[in-house]
Amino acid sequence: MDKLKVANLYRSELIPVSGKLVERYNKCLVKLGFSETKLNTFHIDGIGWSPEVAEEKDNLFYLNNGEANPHGIIISPLQQGKPVYFSFHSFDRDIMKFIFKVHGEKIKDITRDCAICLDFDQGIDAFYEPLDVLKYNVITIHFHLINGLVNIQKEQLELVDAFNRDHNFIDESLHQQLLDSAKKHGDLRHRDLDLHELQHTTDSFYTKAFGGVYVLRDFITPIVVFEDEKWYKEAIKDTSHEVLIYHIQQPELMDKLRDHLIIEYNLDLVVKTERYERIKKYEMAQCLKDTQHPIKEILNDPILYKSYLNKLDMASRKRVMGVERYLEKSEMSNEYKIADIVDFKFFEALHQPHSSLDAKHQDLIWKLLVNVSPKDILYWYWYDKEAFYKSFETWDDSFKDWVVETICNNI
Repeated sequence: MDKLKVANLYRSELIPVSGKLVERYNKCLVKLGFSETKLNTFHIDGIGWSPEVAEEKDNLFYLNNGEANPHGIIISPLQQGKPVYFSFHSFDRDIMKFIFKVHGEKIKDITRDCAICLDFDQGIDAFYEPLDVLKYNVITIHFHLINGLVNIQKEQLELVDAFNRDHNFIDESLHQQLLDSAKKHGDLRHRDLDLHELQHTTDSFYTKAFGGVYVLRDFITPIVVFEDEKWYKEAIKDTSHEVLIYHIQQPELMDKLRDHLIIEYNLDLVVKTERYERIKKYEMAQCLKDTQHPIKEILNDPILYKSYLNKLDMASRKRVMGVERYLEKSEMSNEYKIADIVDFKFFEALHQPHSSLDAKHQDLIWKLLVNVSPKDILYWYWYDKEAFYKSFETWDDSFKDWVVETICNNI
């Protein structure tokens, strides 16, 4: 990951946590029912997830009480606007933006000496069947302060009220109680610690529950797409829900998404784009073996590119150049079919969200398309960083250089 880190492409916006903030973070973990971290320093993202703590606990989902009960932690106002690097749902970052939009000023005040536990409650105590994800509707966000600060504030106000009654101002024991509370917790009388619950209504979304599930329910017919084959096979046994169920690698999925105007393609237009060039060069790189030149040079130098293209075996060459071959042949005759000339996965990678979709749905469908056929390294990085990072580690060093350069040139 060093190449990505140097280019600020690997979790570059994490917030460092040390000292008192570690203590507060641990109190949140305990309050949420988890064990403390033994780390003295670590980093967190916008929702409070830490890659170091996840590694220590050997659990990427350490902020979840089961798949149906995700949580978050706010210990600093610096978390506002930061990425959510390991989101459990596709709407997690939107929820965090919503939280800071409504409660931003209160959070800034509260986190001076306290931390906030987030409970994302969708009204589901636990999942039992894969289609339980259809129960997602309204997410209620509850806020819990560590140290019982709200109750302490209430006690202080009651002491002040007692102090002001009758002749209690001469009661030395009452004086001492007020002083002790103020020394320990500060003067809480005029601080607004009331973080009222918020609600976020879900529509179409992605969740990491059940190995990864897309729920598309804002279209002609609700569609549920499973990344995990085991849970897909379990879900198709359910006959009580009127939904279409697919595994992400089923060819029929793309047909259905096109029929429902969720995705589209136009080979004549896409072939003129930088996105097409990235996909074609990615495909070319997968075909190159034992090269005399660095892969980055081959992909960037037109002369070397043509040289190595002509050295490929015929099947590989046809796969890389399939789209151009199809377009040339289709100009001469309409008897040619895309499937006869263009590689299936290459063709899938050239789809895009339908132009009629709003921006929120387009992002979700881009993520789905990237998962169906991950060949555009830029969109792969944008929409599924975790999968991108895993693949990045397996690539040739020179190909990594080309990938980093390509992403940096498009940010």
